[in-house]
Amino acid sequence: MSAGRWVVGGGAAVLLVATGAWASRPVDVDTDLWSRVRPAVEARLVDQARGTGYGEGEPGLGARWFCRAWALDLDERDGLVRAGVSTLCLEYGVRAGHLVECGGAEVPQVLRLRRETDGDYVVVSQEEPPEGAGNAQWLTTHFGHATTAALDTAVPSTPLESAARTHFGLPATAPVNKDC
Repeated sequence: MSAGRWVVGGGAAVLLVATGAWASRPVDVDTDLWSRVRPAVEARLVDQARGTGYGEGEPGLGARWFCRAWALDLDERDGLVRAGVSTLCLEYGVRAGHLVECGGAEVPQVLRLRRETDGDYVVVSQEEPPEGAGNAQWLTTHFGHATTAALDTAVPSTPLESAARTHFGLPATAPVNKDC
């Protein structure tokens, strides 16, 4: 193969890598606004999850829910904030000094929040995609094609595991047992 073809092939490969990196880049959101609305979003998720887990009914586990939301898109208009988020809620308890994961779900959602007079935000509406038929269309309609691709990446559970270890007074190295 001639040097010219190597250069063209190499250039094409660089272009493909750059395009892939651009397409999978983190979504730009207003980090200041997100830091103000995130507590309301995550508190809402924990409130909704409470009472729905297997571990909560198991005596001695002391199970509770931990939730985290990642902003995919964020827009503020006319006094309302629209937050397109990927959420992860996991239920953890403790057995024999080990953290046990009893259940959980990762769900994309669209929440709308209003700022109260005290400056805090409150969730005024929340939407989730339907299960099964209509799911892909809902995601594309509510998030667009580019952001829907970002939903293909699993949300990391590490921050939730750390929060659960801290809550239960376990060392940072305490193992997580996935079998509740």
